[in-house]
Amino acid sequence: MTTTTIRTRTKPATTATPKRRPRRERQGPAWVFLSPWVLGATVLTLLPMAVSLYLSFTDYDLFNPPRWVGLRNYVQMFTEDPRYWRSVLTTVTYVVIAVPLQLALALAVALALNSMKRGKAFYRSAFYAPSLLGASMSIALVWRAVFNDGGTVDNLLGTGGWVNRPGWALLAVALLTVWQFGAPMVIFLAGLQQIPGELYEAAAVDGAGKWRQFLSITVPMLSPVLFFNLVLQTIQAFQVFTPAFALSAGKGGPADSTLVYTLYLYDRGFVASHMGYASAMAWVLLIVIGAVTAVLFRTSRSWVFYASEGDR
Repeated sequence: MTTTTIRTRTKPATTATPKRRPRRERQGPAWVFLSPWVLGATVLTLLPMAVSLYLSFTDYDLFNPPRWVGLRNYVQMFTEDPRYWRSVLTTVTYVVIAVPLQLALALAVALALNSMKRGKAFYRSAFYAPSLLGASMSIALVWRAVFNDGGTVDNLLGTGGWVNRPGWALLAVALLTVWQFGAPMVIFLAGLQQIPGELYEAAAVDGAGKWRQFLSITVPMLSPVLFFNLVLQTIQAFQVFTPAFALSAGKGGPADSTLVYTLYLYDRGFVASHMGYASAMAWVLLIVIGAVTAVLFRTSRSWVFYASEGDR
């Protein structure tokens, strides 16, 4: 007789997989931590922007309720207000002067600091110090005294007070911005320290001089940093206010030579109490800055080099 052995297979015990919490429940803690920022962005940014957009289509003088006028503020701005176009021209001139000078000076100082062996930290802090002061009214008033009649510049160059001469007043405003080049300088210095030294050594072996190394190595490798500083400083230049306000005593003079866009916006809104007109100016400025930034991003494809692109 043969016996048959029956083997039974026992299934291994399976551990129950925990149920995944609903997505909305998992996002709850994230929204709790984000709520202060969301609340601040809504109350301090989005809501004022919405109110400003509404006021741009109204006649509002701070003392009476807003009265809807449609596109009248925009039509008046573009067709009936010569001082508006004067402020546009002044602002564009300021941007063209201040931004290239500031970036060139910041890059030159960063190159000098990057080649230093000793005292780099001290000089970096010293050159950055003016940027810590910001566009404060006190610094602008000191700057006005320097460029006024009998000031330091007048005593050294004998050119008279720049702030009282229409051909020189805007240059004095631009030089105040150029003097505060510490922030882009630090960014340039950080970018220079990321460039491999082997590239310069190989270029020197091939017989490339300092100028050729700068054009063929430094500029392409530093182009992303240069682009970042260009966008940042251009946006800030379009919004310049305090230096022009202080140097012209809030009038934009002499002969409207320092009447930058934001100063004229302030004059229309808080001096003449035309808040609807000022709101319309603010929205035009926002659109222009967005358009200029988009153009810079578009053109950057032809001159900004990213190291990762060479690995593809």
